[in-house]
Amino acid sequence: MLRAGVLGVNDGLVSTAGLVIGVAGATNSTKALLTAGLAGLLAGSSSLAAGEYVSVSSHCDSERAALDQERRQLTDAPKDEFAELAGLYQARGLPAELAREVAVHLTAYDALGAHAEAELGIDPDEMASPVARGVGTQVSGEMP
Repeated sequence: MLRAGVLGVNDGLVSTAGLVIGVAGATNSTKALLTAGLAGLLAGSSSLAAGEYVSVSSHCDSERAALDQERRQLTDAPKDEFAELAGLYQARGLPAELAREVAVHLTAYDALGAHAEAELGIDPDEMASPVARGVGTQVSGEMP
């Protein structure tokens, strides 16, 4: 994430500097230089924001589809899903009986959440907001 941010900032600086240098070569007007610099800055940050929005939006769509599939599986084959969850915890190193007990408790508390986390690595309550990420990118001028 830090690497993407550094590359985004570097790209923005180089693009804006190139634009300002090009305008400086064509005119002596300070007003034109400032206008070109601000236009380049706004265009670059808007581009990053739109890219981040599209990226997060498509990622959220994929997560929602995976959660919907998991929801259907829990409804259609709850015993198979329970066995799968217990098996996942056993594969992570828990003894079979403890893995089954953990699966019983987590399924009783929040079956979808337990399966989403263990199988998919998704927390259904912590899905990213494409709008917030896009606006955050535009405000900060870098990729979060």
